[in-house]
Amino acid sequence: MSDRATAAPPTSPAPPGRPARLAFTGGGFRAGPHLDLVRRLPDLFEVTGVLVRSAATAEAVARRGLPVHHDVPALLRTAPDVVVVSLPAAAAPPLVLELLERGAAVVVETPPAPDLAGLRALWEAVGPSGRVQVAEQYLLSPHNAARAEVVRRGLLGVPTSVQVSSTQLHHATSMIRGLLGVGAQPARVLASATTAPLADPVSRAGWTGSAQPRPQVTTVATFDFGDGRSALYDFTETQTRNPLRTRRMIVRGSAGEVVDDRVVRLADAVTVLTSSIERRQTGHHQDVQGADLDILSLDGQVLFRNPFPGARLSDEEIAVATLLQRAAAWARGEGPAPYPLAEAAQDHLLGLAIGTALAAGRAVLTSTEAWAAALER
Repeated sequence: MSDRATAAPPTSPAPPGRPARLAFTGGGFRAGPHLDLVRRLPDLFEVTGVLVRSAATAEAVARRGLPVHHDVPALLRTAPDVVVVSLPAAAAPPLVLELLERGAAVVVETPPAPDLAGLRALWEAVGPSGRVQVAEQYLLSPHNAARAEVVRRGLLGVPTSVQVSSTQLHHATSMIRGLLGVGAQPARVLASATTAPLADPVSRAGWTGSAQPRPQVTTVATFDFGDGRSALYDFTETQTRNPLRTRRMIVRGSAGEVVDDRVVRLADAVTVLTSSIERRQTGHHQDVQGADLDILSLDGQVLFRNPFPGARLSDEEIAVATLLQRAAAWARGEGPAPYPLAEAAQDHLLGLAIGTALAAGRAVLTSTEAWAAALER
């Protein structure tokens, strides 16, 4: 299987070379933040063109000073390393197929298809080609990457369970599978949902100006992957942006656990060590280096180093930029696949199983799909 958590080395500075050449489709709320991000990193990224379908989107792209194209052949004549398809799940598959037929390498937004039938159809059409990656970045976020590095170094022994309360469905299951190192084996999934009042002071557009609680749904699900490996999913519907709900992560193993950034582990038969993942952030007080993440470390050992020093990126931006850079390197044959379609399909399968279990009111067992063989290589 593809063991992302335990096989990937710690993040290191990007190697020198020409900028990654990226083409984008769409310029709305999905593509817009990515376009703004890569424009801030001109030494690392070059936007060769943006495919747009509407006058409003074309105007928004043109305001960014980026080249606009209205058909796929024109976009591909710009010779991008990879095309980033930033469209809703229902609209993305036909464009992905067209791009592949024309020889492009593709990175598609999550999820890559809207439902299980769509995943199966997409895999049947393009899965064996291996030319599709998916834009899943959560395990590349600095603190999650540091926790994965703790697991990779064997400090917790054999990873046995993960608890995630931070993001929804396929994003959460990508972290669960990555940290546990599980492949495509069937999982037993049980889920429940409750509704309770919660204030929602921040929306996608910013502060709402309201402190009035409204009913919000919290979904809790458990996963049993067999062989002693399990997971707990806990998500409230606005948790990804609601400052009244924290993000929590627990990784447990046979010799210790990580609770957020606190690490407890067995050093030998009579010694238990407790320490913390420390974040070194520049720009505080009289530090004139400017606001920037430097490293994350544990007991003096570096777990994660900011691959974009001096760029003043948020953690989310670091994760997205890392994914895009790795995707371009993969497309050029210069690096491994960052998040193949098979991985994304399995994670989406598990996310969909949460809804299936809720609707059934009982535990469900996920199926073994056609992409399973690709995960076991």
